[in-house]
Amino acid sequence: MVPHLVTALTGPINELEQRVLDSMPAIERWFRLEWMEHTPPFYSSVDVRNAGFKLAPVDTNLFPSGWNNLTPQMLPLAVQAAMAAIEKICPEARNLLVIPENGTPSSFYLANLAQLQRIFNMAGLNVRLGSIDPALKKNTTYELQSGETLTLEPVIRGKRRLGLKDFDPCTILLNNDLSAGVPGILEEIYEQYLLPPLHAGWSTRRKSTHFRCYEEVAKRLGKLLGVDPWLTYPLFDRCENVN
Repeated sequence: MVPHLVTALTGPINELEQRVLDSMPAIERWFRLEWMEHTPPFYSSVDVRNAGFKLAPVDTNLFPSGWNNLTPQMLPLAVQAAMAAIEKICPEARNLLVIPENGTPSSFYLANLAQLQRIFNMAGLNVRLGSIDPALKKNTTYELQSGETLTLEPVIRGKRRLGLKDFDPCTILLNNDLSAGVPGILEEIYEQYLLPPLHAGWSTRRKSTHFRCYEEVAKRLGKLLGVDPWLTYPLFDRCENVN
């Protein structure tokens, strides 16, 4: 099953896109071999800019929101991917705790959480939302524009585990980018899977490092496709002491 764009294509397919389409078997094999050597992120989203003659990612988010933007036709693919990802990490997983962003959530972010919860429910998991926001002292229920309701619960930290009242998850999924740093409540959790790992947060990651690594990947992919790698990566530079 392949998702279709809502907006129909107009005009002829450009050379780069045609080259990618013609090389799909080689590209898929390349990815399979790469995943054998490198562990892929549990989930991610990528912002892509299309200049017509060039297509390049400008941002990669390892704590992606925007799941509510998936069309109904894409939901089965998302569920299938979630099942495969969980099976690799914890095949016997039953309970999943999602940690959202701190602060008062917007209606769009709540819709994102609802869709994320729906995807993992359909993948066969019990899913609840646990907040690490110190300001959240009790269960708080929000009503979505769709008429659904969503409940955020304050997390409870044990000696080596994190959970909710009457809910002990085997896996914890961060939907919080940790841009303010890693809170102590998430440290030294040894008995549960914590995804993505804490060092993936924005408090430790650097975009300049990411783009430098991605440039090397783009060069290898360009060699495989027989195209100039400049067509698939952005020009970037590192600026310091910017006020």
